[in-house]
Amino acid sequence: MPKPDSSPSAVVVSGGKQYRVVPGDRILVDRLAAEPGSSVKLDRVLFFSDGDGVKVGREIGGLDVEAKVIAHRRGPRIESLRYKSKKRVRVHHGGRAHLTALEIIAVGGIGLPVKEEEEVKAKPKRGRAKAEPKKKATPKAKAEAAVEPVEPAEPAEVEETPAEAPKKVTRRRAKKETE
Repeated sequence: MPKPDSSPSAVVVSGGKQYRVVPGDRILVDRLAAEPGSSVKLDRVLFFSDGDGVKVGREIGGLDVEAKVIAHRRGPRIESLRYKSKKRVRVHHGGRAHLTALEIIAVGGIGLPVKEEEEVKAKPKRGRAKAEPKKKATPKAKAEAAVEPVEPAEPAEVEETPAEAPKKVTRRRAKKETE
């Protein structure tokens, strides 16, 4: 709760719920139809305090709260179960709320100094990172030499191909052929 002599604060209504906000706060409200990065004005202000005095109800007039949409999220999983023994009654309801994260920029036209920030980077998702796709194995020089017919009188010439990529060490090894 902000101190009475601090920055201006207000109580706003969004989605049927009331939120007490000051400039710089971050709140989660029910999903709003706005793109992340855009600004939204919350015009239903029930209470306004700027340190000098307090305005409540009809005295507020045309004040509004300006907020910036940070991201759209989903809330925690909420479940409800109803069970009656020996009556074959088992009812399960559950779901997750769709929410919008807002950052309060100004309350009643009074706000924090505007800072130009770079693009808001999305948080990396939790969980295992995806592995890089495996590269195809390059044909070995020995395999190419074995394909060509070799005369027993003359030794076979093996051309060495320059290695374009370093060889990757693998855990599994191929079985040796017996002659």
